[in-house]
Amino acid sequence: MNPFANSKSQGLARRATYASVAVAALLIACKVGAWSYTGSVAILASLVDSLLDAFASIVTLVAVRKASAPATREYRFGLGKAEPLAALTQAAFIAGSAVLLTLQAGERLVNPQPIQASEIGIAVMLVSIVATLALVGFQAYVIRQSSSVAIKADSLHYKGDLLANAAVIAALVLTDFLGLPLIDPLFGLAIAAYILWTARSVAMEALDMLLDRELPQEERDRIRDIALSYPEVLDMHDLRTRRSGPYRFIQIHLEFNGRLSLNRSHAVAEAVEMQVMEEFPGSEVIAHQDPTTPEWHEDTDPLPTTHQGRND
Repeated sequence: MNPFANSKSQGLARRATYASVAVAALLIACKVGAWSYTGSVAILASLVDSLLDAFASIVTLVAVRKASAPATREYRFGLGKAEPLAALTQAAFIAGSAVLLTLQAGERLVNPQPIQASEIGIAVMLVSIVATLALVGFQAYVIRQSSSVAIKADSLHYKGDLLANAAVIAALVLTDFLGLPLIDPLFGLAIAAYILWTARSVAMEALDMLLDRELPQEERDRIRDIALSYPEVLDMHDLRTRRSGPYRFIQIHLEFNGRLSLNRSHAVAEAVEMQVMEEFPGSEVIAHQDPTTPEWHEDTDPLPTTHQGRND
């Protein structure tokens, strides 16, 4: 089952990526002007972050389109892992930007320079905060509807931008108020450190998905509760779960009394599958039926336990 199969979810996910690219382009234009007027390293840090956000948003746009495509003959499990691959790419570029910002801030610590027209920089940062807040709010709604890890990673970047923009405003105000040019590069270093931490968080989540980490324990417990809610199901074992972009893949072995008819056990297994898919939209569920007390007729020959050679 594809979480993007209905037009509403698919449209929301795509609109979120378009909005992300548009906001990034707006912020880049504003911050280029603010940096050219002020020469602030903190604004430069925020500008570089916005440039990378624009790139990440474009990657997210492509990844969401690929991940929402249906499975094919060549890709039986779909292309859901396009999303964590995109998130991992974002993390690499974000980490690179943090290193570049650290070098730039270090140079300004050695050769401090005064900031010009700080009021322009403050005004631009306020515009950035308002635009980013609107985008993050919309992305939060889309994430609830689609569970897209790529959009979640993109939203995490912009949440970091909110703190970074606030830090830039603080740097500009304190530099003007105290007359200490070293405050600006110090805030630039702090922003770079936060960007690097954000990159680590994104990369870890992407790697978990690429390496097929199990679903969270609370989700696994809910699957178990659903299976055992059917009186015919005596127990369950070998629950295996993983995520691939917007999809969940769930395998479970259900234990039935061996005297239960095959038709009945199959019907119950199907009911379990349907209820789990309703609980976790976008899931593909396979429930295997295991008899716990198999009955053999006395006149049934036992299964062979050894292989007989031709010349025995």
